[in-house]
Amino acid sequence: MELLKLFFWVLLFIICYTYVGYGIVLFAIIKIKRFLKIGGPKKINYRYEPEVTLFITAYNEKAYVSEKMKNTLELDYPKDKLKIVWVTDGSNDGTPKMVNAYDNVKLYHSDERKGKIGAMNRGMQFVETPLVVFSDANTLLGKDSIRRMVNLFSDKNVGCVSGEKRIYNHKEDTASGAGEGLYWKYESTLKKWDAELYSVVGAAGELFAIRTALYETMEEDTLLDDFIISLRVAQKGYTIQYDPEAFAIETASANVKEELKRKIRISAGGIQSVVRLKSLLNVFKYGTLSFQYISHRVLRWTLAPICLLLLIPVSFILGQQEGFLFSKLYAALFWLQLGFYVAALIGWFLENKSLRIKVLFIPYYFFIMNLSVILGFFRFLNNNQSVNWERAKRAHV
Repeated sequence: MELLKLFFWVLLFIICYTYVGYGIVLFAIIKIKRFLKIGGPKKINYRYEPEVTLFITAYNEKAYVSEKMKNTLELDYPKDKLKIVWVTDGSNDGTPKMVNAYDNVKLYHSDERKGKIGAMNRGMQFVETPLVVFSDANTLLGKDSIRRMVNLFSDKNVGCVSGEKRIYNHKEDTASGAGEGLYWKYESTLKKWDAELYSVVGAAGELFAIRTALYETMEEDTLLDDFIISLRVAQKGYTIQYDPEAFAIETASANVKEELKRKIRISAGGIQSVVRLKSLLNVFKYGTLSFQYISHRVLRWTLAPICLLLLIPVSFILGQQEGFLFSKLYAALFWLQLGFYVAALIGWFLENKSLRIKVLFIPYYFFIMNLSVILGFFRFLNNNQSVNWERAKRAHV
């Protein structure tokens, strides 16, 4: 029984540290650094204006081309220094024709569909500028986004800059919208603190930039291109920085079913990334970067969801022990867990009834996130996740 008690506290520690504790530890370290005036704000040269390529991969994005190009042409960056590249991999809905109508765009089309990774590997050989900014076709960028990201590259130690993913917020949001929006707000805060401590651990695929020379051709079966590209840059000794005011905005998934489909793919890719970036687990080699990587990413994609699952029966067993000093505590924790999952179930019920009580969507979304990790793990083991685009349906603006 003593071993079971120890096991319980280990499970609880991993869960609390993964979802809340790391943020608290990170905040405390940042406060100490600020008090001791260690590091200080990054030096930024606001006159730094090198040539930049805006790199857009697309598969059947006809519905977004006009809006994306309008947004791109309105970006605040010297027009003669901003090169626009579209790579349309297998598109057969008229996307290439629409893109080709713009004189200031270079289009690289292939009839064969090899997925986003194939498109990126193929298109990057044509990029000649020192910096490249990756963006999705269905996201709109803040007017100053390119300039803000480029400014951070004036520091020679910066190899990658991540922008912020934002979700349109509506009062009528579904569970996916309410949950995803809150999740990204929390992620944004952690990224700001990560960057201040040392480096962000992974970039948002909707908007990130790297030094072109640091790009490595990726394995054709890579699922999380943004994560692999950015972390491989960090492995070379460069930092990944973050500017929340450089943002890409899009609508949330249309519903939880679509969000689950997206999350399962991300989770399978996350587990694949942990395997391929296993050298980053070596804290003796990568130090602070390894600490951030394990705390912010690895635990979420590996141990934490399993710990959540195991904590239920363990707390139930311990809560049943008579004469046990902390039996009431274990029982209370068991019922708290049960209540949380009941709230998630109610959130699911209200989602299907088209009712919008956001507070109940939070546990529902949290449950979906962790369920997707478990499902993603089996998908990774079965090796049946396609690298081709499998875009989730999005809600209307």
